[in-house]
Amino acid sequence: MNGNPSPAGLRNIDRTVEFSRPAGADLADRTDWPDDALMLAILERDQHAFAVLYDRYVDLVYSAAYRILGDSGLAEDTVQDVFIRIWRRPETFIAERGRFISWLMSVTRHRALDELRARGRRHRREGGPLGDPVESARPVFQPSEPDPLASAELAEERAAVRRALEALPPEQRRTLELAYFGGLTQQQIAALLHEPLGTIKTRIRLGMQKLRRGLEPHR
Repeated sequence: MNGNPSPAGLRNIDRTVEFSRPAGADLADRTDWPDDALMLAILERDQHAFAVLYDRYVDLVYSAAYRILGDSGLAEDTVQDVFIRIWRRPETFIAERGRFISWLMSVTRHRALDELRARGRRHRREGGPLGDPVESARPVFQPSEPDPLASAELAEERAAVRRALEALPPEQRRTLELAYFGGLTQQQIAALLHEPLGTIKTRIRLGMQKLRRGLEPHR
């Protein structure tokens, strides 16, 4: 996709110090490390581990940010901000609370939504094409009060989905997470994981079949 940041963007990731990208040979022994191990290494200021994590997820973070913002420049800024946070504050990821990819997508969404709100505030200050900026900021439909019962049911459904996902084989689980939580296409997932497109399609099909079976008792 156009505007998608390249790994070369890693050079100035810290914005305060020169972050030189390690040579490929220096990364080889970390490329198979799981996310949790890479984050532990980043806690020790391991630039090689950070470079591997950046390469692994930069496309996913950009895609998720772009889906929210619809602007390649703002999505690139969000990528920069997300990875700056990972480098500066890796301790904010706590493995016992959930999978790294879920935490990463949550950080990305929050940062992109912050940018979206900031853009809306700038627009209201400047005044929009509809006239008075205060009037333009008012929603056409007022949100209804949250339904406690519906909220409880939704929370229960989400917990059931998480449990069903955890029961899947790791490769199927990661593929579904990238597709449905990360918003990547099957071709993008194949490129990210360096797998044939047919393999990705099979994993999604089998994973969805197992997911549906796992959720049957909750219907």
